[in-house]
Amino acid sequence: MKYSGCLNRTATNLDRRDFLRVGSLSFLGIGLRQWMQLSELMAANNATGNAKAEACILLWLEGGPSHIDTWDPKTNSTFKPISTNVPGIQISELLPRIARKMDKLSVIRSVHTEEVDHATGSYYALTGHRPNAAMTFPSLGSIIAKEKGARNDVPAHVLEPKWDMEGNVYHGFFGSAFLGTEYDPMVLPDPSKKDFVVPDLSLPKTLTVDRVRERLTFQKEVDRLYRQKMELAEYGNLDTVTERALQTILSPTVKKAFDLSKESDKTKEAYGTHGFGQSVLLARRMVEAGSRFVTAAGFEFNEWDTHGNSDKRHRDQLTPKLDQTLSTLLEDLEQRGLLKSTIVLVMGEFGRTPNLNPSGGRDHYPACWSLAVGGGGVRGGQIVGASDERGAQVASRMVTMGDLFATLYKAFGIDWTKEYMTPIGRPIKIANAVGDVTGTPISELV
Repeated sequence: MKYSGCLNRTATNLDRRDFLRVGSLSFLGIGLRQWMQLSELMAANNATGNAKAEACILLWLEGGPSHIDTWDPKTNSTFKPISTNVPGIQISELLPRIARKMDKLSVIRSVHTEEVDHATGSYYALTGHRPNAAMTFPSLGSIIAKEKGARNDVPAHVLEPKWDMEGNVYHGFFGSAFLGTEYDPMVLPDPSKKDFVVPDLSLPKTLTVDRVRERLTFQKEVDRLYRQKMELAEYGNLDTVTERALQTILSPTVKKAFDLSKESDKTKEAYGTHGFGQSVLLARRMVEAGSRFVTAAGFEFNEWDTHGNSDKRHRDQLTPKLDQTLSTLLEDLEQRGLLKSTIVLVMGEFGRTPNLNPSGGRDHYPACWSLAVGGGGVRGGQIVGASDERGAQVASRMVTMGDLFATLYKAFGIDWTKEYMTPIGRPIKIANAVGDVTGTPISELV
């Protein structure tokens, strides 16, 4: 439905002045209730549109890759730019296989974030919010899992592999915060290990399904009187989590999705038998089975943190794995008919400095960096924004995490202007941009 004149408004440009004028609408025969219904309708239409995305795979390059040595080659990089299969687009010579798939990906070269350390930078990139001692914020993956819901009894939100580090807080950055534990990611071990197995995915041989149901019924009866006295929201949440956990354990679809033995050796080798390759292969299997958001974080912890020997590490260790695995994923998704419904997002928490330090490395750099995204209705073969001649500053079209999130939400058919109310009574934006404003979808991409 289209409206003209004063009613030709969208959710993204409704501001405080609009609501101050609501009272005057009665003179036009429009009451508050009708205004609110109209606003909701416009927001829904604005969000859904031609939404195509059903799932997202995040290739998480933890530590922060150098943008000028990958997606945005410059003269201050050792590596030369090469042409791609999209006329006019060049990327680093370290990514020759991806260059042949560039029509499937778009590169944003003007990303700007506000945190310079790994922990705070990761938190910011994954939630769109700076850390706040008073509260925690839900991650992009948890919000998508909540808004789109689970499919086929498969965990909607997955993170793999788990970083086996004592005291590691990074897993929490991918979490659901106050949204509820059912939207936390299921954290999996490294699928490249020979002893890879998903724990607690089956019942003990001595325990039948009927026996489990009986125990749950007995537990609910024991809890009943206490719950009448202490009726807290956590109990309803606990019931939901318990039921979903049981469905997951008993679902043959879930067991099949986790079973990498179903893949041929040829496919495993195509993705790469290293941790990153197998984590992305498992991510594809999870999305194919029904997961909504899967983070493939198969590089070693801080592996992209190239404070020393940046050129050597990018050339010999890091970028070849990315080139192999990402190009294989794009081809595999397309052959399976999944690329049109699956967003592929490739990024770390920030970029690297344009200048080399005395150790031949590049340091943390959030002022201007690059990421790649495609699939799921996101147009490929596009360059969004630009950096200056050294990749130091945004030269045109600054893109924030809020803009990126709004773009992804629009691809999913989610209203990116939505706000969640926190337990402390504070509303937060799900697409929060620099300056605490709502992000704007990138028009070139969706």
